[in-house]
Amino acid sequence: MTMTEKRSETQVAEPSPPAAFDAPRRHILDLDDFTRDEIEGVIETAEAMREVLGREIRKVPTLRGRTVITLFAEPSTRTRASFEHAGKIMSADVINISASDSSRVKGESLVDTARTLEAMGADVIIVRSGFSGASHVIARNTGVKVINGGDGAHAHPSQALLDLFTIRERLGAIDGLRVAIVGDVLHSRVARSNLHLLSKFGAKILLCGPPPWLPREFESFSPHVSRTFRMEEAIADADVIMMLRVQFERQSPHRVPSANEYFRFYGLRLEHLR
Repeated sequence: MTMTEKRSETQVAEPSPPAAFDAPRRHILDLDDFTRDEIEGVIETAEAMREVLGREIRKVPTLRGRTVITLFAEPSTRTRASFEHAGKIMSADVINISASDSSRVKGESLVDTARTLEAMGADVIIVRSGFSGASHVIARNTGVKVINGGDGAHAHPSQALLDLFTIRERLGAIDGLRVAIVGDVLHSRVARSNLHLLSKFGAKILLCGPPPWLPREFESFSPHVSRTFRMEEAIADADVIMMLRVQFERQSPHRVPSANEYFRFYGLRLEHLR
């Protein structure tokens, strides 16, 4: 073997999986039923994969010979590109399908589309849909592995895991941190997934937003979750401030008087940061 061959072999070596993945899950649909050990395993794997991204050849053979399909029935740029990029780094054959390109425009159901893709040899389908529970329905009605890339106002597991990874990287331990989540909490799948995830690690979460977007039921997620309708109270002594966008597409047009009026009370301004 030449020195060049030896170097290439080293560069594509796959990081060892953590012990937490001795019995891996079949699907990733939500984070409410993940144990803390499972989440730690995901974070450890992400840290190992970051080392791969620093190599000259950013490739590992983890999914060589596997077919990963992104089935997105909602517009997306960052989430779709992230999954496609990850699949290619792990040597998978990645196929992207959007709602406008699929047979759904001719009346085919999402489950029928998923079954067709399964019959064509898909190993993993990453689903993004405006309907809450869409990924669960596909997982129950097909034999393919399913990852939830965001469903309605229900869950967005990969985004919350990335948030946890980033917070730990910047601030260390999560336990005891004060996290303010501000904005359209009612319609945010990211907020719901973060409530499940961050509370498992002992973060104290203060939700803030207009009263119609902040029902009392959110406090039932965890004893560590509380609410306020005042921006100044939410960010006082916060270690992390998570700002949510207003999801106009998931609500009636008259829920907020205007964007300017909303920003006046719940926008993050320079005086807040001072």
